Amino acid sequence: MIFLLFDIPPTSGPTTGGTLGIVGAAAFLLIFIAAAFIAFKMLKRSVKMAFRLAIVAVILVVAVAGSVALWALGTSKPRPVPHSSR
Repeated sequence: MIFLLFDIPPTSGPTTGGTLGIVGAAAFLLIFIAAAFIAFKMLKRSVKMAFRLAIVAVILVVAVAGSVALWALGTSKPRPVPHSSR
């Protein structure tokens, strides 16, 4: 019976057209926020605060840019249905 679930697309319905892009962007952002937090904690004693913040800022800029890109490319606009001219 599980094979019936593979017939349902993850973005079914008119109101959830960009769900997959939004979820991908959110996951990407959360992963990079976690990486920035871990990097900030690991560099606590070995590097000065300004350098630590610069590293975290670079990681967060990459995270935001990637999230926006995934969101923009992952959302799809409804395509018009082609009409036959016969």
